[in-house]
Amino acid sequence: MAIQTLTRIKLILKSPNTKFISIRLKTTSAEYVASRARDPTFDKLMKNYKNYLKVVSVQDLLLADTSNNSSLSLDFLSKLSQKLHLNHGASSFLRKYPHIFDLFYNRSKSEPFCKLTDKALQISREEAAAIEASRPVVIERLVRILSMSVSKSLPLRAVFKVWRELGLPDDFEESVISQNPNLFSLSDAPNEPNTHILKLEAMKPNFVTAVESWREDECNKKDSKVDESQIRFAFKQGYPPGMKLGRVFRGKVKEWQTLSYIGPYDQMGEKRKSKAGVKALEKRAVGIVHEFLSLTVEKMIEVEKISHFRKWFGIDFNIRDLFLDHPGIFYLSTK
Repeated sequence: MAIQTLTRIKLILKSPNTKFISIRLKTTSAEYVASRARDPTFDKLMKNYKNYLKVVSVQDLLLADTSNNSSLSLDFLSKLSQKLHLNHGASSFLRKYPHIFDLFYNRSKSEPFCKLTDKALQISREEAAAIEASRPVVIERLVRILSMSVSKSLPLRAVFKVWRELGLPDDFEESVISQNPNLFSLSDAPNEPNTHILKLEAMKPNFVTAVESWREDECNKKDSKVDESQIRFAFKQGYPPGMKLGRVFRGKVKEWQTLSYIGPYDQMGEKRKSKAGVKALEKRAVGIVHEFLSLTVEKMIEVEKISHFRKWFGIDFNIRDLFLDHPGIFYLSTK
């Protein structure tokens, strides 16, 4: 699926009229965000990625319509411009991507319509086939996400917000959840009307996290001089280009790397309010967010979306602050 996504991005970026939309996320410290080291390459990607998401939103609407051969009237799409964040209107946006959207006059309806080009349809079919072929993988991803929850359950609406990031099929409620009653169940939330809770019915023990796999790889490298005990609780560090690492900062990172913590899939005991206890809880939170990102197809997600899982994962820290406080592990883009 990642290959298909990159193909779609490349298809979008062929347009010479692509405009960049800049969105600044709110943080607890605007100055902190503004002064942090930047990664120009990633920020440039994110500018284009915002347009890609808009294209995908329109594409999903077209594919969902079966009454008009996967086509929709321009008037209908124009009414949805604000919801789809098409700032200059549907017509202007669609015309930027003639290799994706085909505008034509529907004689029977006597008005302009839009449909996907043959090339875009082909890519969509390939992506659907890739998702179907990876069904066992996406089922495990969903099991892993639920396993990180303190109650082994999550609001279904939260999963809906990240279905694409996790590589789930758009009908995952039927094709994944309902088809695997031995793993998943749905129930009404007792105190929230119209809210469904997705629960994990069968635990799969001994999940290995992405960071644990990295530690093992580091130790098993040819001629590796890494001592397993040195990186037992460490995370891979990689900083934005040009970021200055002061002596005090490096010392704090070195100390943090050796700090023990409870893993994302391990049972969390009573929360300690001591200074050491809070540090361990913060590192557990970092571990959970790191694992969550590792489970996504593109290894990235909007902060707002992952924040919906914070309470269910037992995280008492602001998600944006976690990203900002650990620039060697996470990069927060405001583009």
